[in-house]
Amino acid sequence: MSRPHHRVPGLVLVVALGGFLGTAARAGLAVWWPHDPDALPVATLTANLLGAFALGLLLEALIRSGDETPGRRRWRLGLGTGVLGGFTTYSSLALEVTDLLDAGKSGLALAYALGTVVVGFVACVLGVLLGARLHHRRRAVALPTDPDAADVDGDRA
Repeated sequence: MSRPHHRVPGLVLVVALGGFLGTAARAGLAVWWPHDPDALPVATLTANLLGAFALGLLLEALIRSGDETPGRRRWRLGLGTGVLGGFTTYSSLALEVTDLLDAGKSGLALAYALGTVVVGFVACVLGVLLGARLHHRRRAVALPTDPDAADVDGDRA
């Protein structure tokens, strides 16, 4: 029986490094796209939606690539848990919703909270669908030509 992932120092390091990179990317996005306290927090919304899409794509690609190997586990934990876990931020969402409520913008706060969850779910599903499509396309290119595809004259279809 293998040890739990959180007790393997190498995996903890991969998650920590990924978390550092994801958090730095989100911080950079927040600097690049400053937040007006009375308006929709676009940087956080963008980070959460992009992260949901990327997580759907990543996990679908990993699932379709076969059983989990040590290498795939490192990718899943490093990119999924680390980078995307650090990049997305539902604690900032909660804080920003509270700030909008305190500013008397309850409609915007509700739309922001519900919109993030609903559109985030849709973004995740789109990532899963794209991952499935890319997998099928890659398999079609990798498969050998079907010898039964020749017509009666011997020409290939």
